[in-house]
Amino acid sequence: MSGHSKWSTIKRKKALIDAKRGKVFTKVVREITTAARMGGGDPSANPRLRAAVSAAKAAGMPADNVTRAIKKGCGELDGPSVEEIVYEGYGPGRVALVVETQTDNRNRTTADVRSAFAKNGGNMGADGCVGWMFHKRGQFVFDGSRFDEEQVMEAAMDAGADDVAADGDSVVVYSAPKEFSAVLDHFEKLGMEVESAEFNMIPDNTVAVSGKAAAQVLRLVERLEDLDDVMNVFANFDMSEEELESLSQ
Repeated sequence: MSGHSKWSTIKRKKALIDAKRGKVFTKVVREITTAARMGGGDPSANPRLRAAVSAAKAAGMPADNVTRAIKKGCGELDGPSVEEIVYEGYGPGRVALVVETQTDNRNRTTADVRSAFAKNGGNMGADGCVGWMFHKRGQFVFDGSRFDEEQVMEAAMDAGADDVAADGDSVVVYSAPKEFSAVLDHFEKLGMEVESAEFNMIPDNTVAVSGKAAAQVLRLVERLEDLDDVMNVFANFDMSEEELESLSQ
């Protein structure tokens, strides 16, 4: 099991805890609004919006909040102008990181992201310096105690997905971005409830880190994720499951 994959599992559990405190709601609303603005307010015709709405449901967000966010994105309600900015750089151990943000103040966000890199053993680089190492994929997570890998694999292949992998107590399905809605439709038609359905940036290769570098990488990722304007952080690190679990406590 790759460290990147295991960290994804820990992040999902952390997100559920954060959601209970309302911490996730602001970022989810922002993503729904942006997705609706860019691709329209119909989730069935806008895969990105559908993924955002799925994330809202997983976080327990009230339906009224989702509706307001969509209306705001479509211009039916007033709201601040928000732009998307992607930052790239390296962390300790030459781990590559891609940081997706949405902000109404580019200067503030750039300064915050640069500071997080600098204070945690990393360096923010130029656009494109590491982005080529990652590819966007649709990602669907199933509860492994309800659906076994063979069952999920059969449904995923019928749906047009690309890959299925066991990930701790979960089973994860990957698809091409353009197949996201079709794959999710197929799972729903079969009554197979997904824990999360989202877009992810999957690294082509991973970098092994351990000891001090491993601790620094996790600290950098967490500091970046804690920034209000940061939506997602993707990294290509790999470390032992035992060490990662210990450092993530």
